[in-house]
Amino acid sequence: MGQYFEKEPQSASNVFSFTYFFQQKKYTFTSDNGVFSKKQVDYGTHVLLKSIITIPFSTALDMGCGIGIIGICLGRENPNAQIEMADINRRSLQLAEDNVHKNEVKNCTVIESNLYQNLTSQYDLIVSNPPIRAGKKTVHQIVEEAIFHLKENGSIAVVIQKKQGAMSLYKKMEEIFGNIEVLSKDKGYYVLVSVLQKKDKEI
Repeated sequence: MGQYFEKEPQSASNVFSFTYFFQQKKYTFTSDNGVFSKKQVDYGTHVLLKSIITIPFSTALDMGCGIGIIGICLGRENPNAQIEMADINRRSLQLAEDNVHKNEVKNCTVIESNLYQNLTSQYDLIVSNPPIRAGKKTVHQIVEEAIFHLKENGSIAVVIQKKQGAMSLYKKMEEIFGNIEVLSKDKGYYVLVSVLQKKDKEI
């Protein structure tokens, strides 16, 4: 069957669409087998979006974008900002491209990248609903390498369930950035936020 965090999903394609409402706006997303949360918007994604909507930014990265839900919603809510959306799953990336056009969002760019490998920009905000099934090492790598891709005073926001390692990630983010905030807790999901302060950048 393969996993949603692999480059080439092996599951047979079965394309379909679903709708999602966020900030009183309607979105339509095309999805498929072999992608994350293929049938609907994952609750963790919804919790993350609700939590970060007030964080100001001009550039943002949706790391592990899947079919593009987080990046597209951020793009529509912040039309003057620039959003990059990165994933390794080529099926997800094609769907993300399709969903950008379907929802008529003009400020999102989709990039094939194994984590930060093909990313050269720096961002005010990095957001991620990380691929838990890829393992703790991958989840922590998203946080560890974010320090090289955030602008000074930029933020990283990650959603993770308590039972899937929220406390471990909390400690890792605090260790790396020297600060950590639980922005939201909802049905076992934690939204963790750290800020790249000047002293972090000089390490």
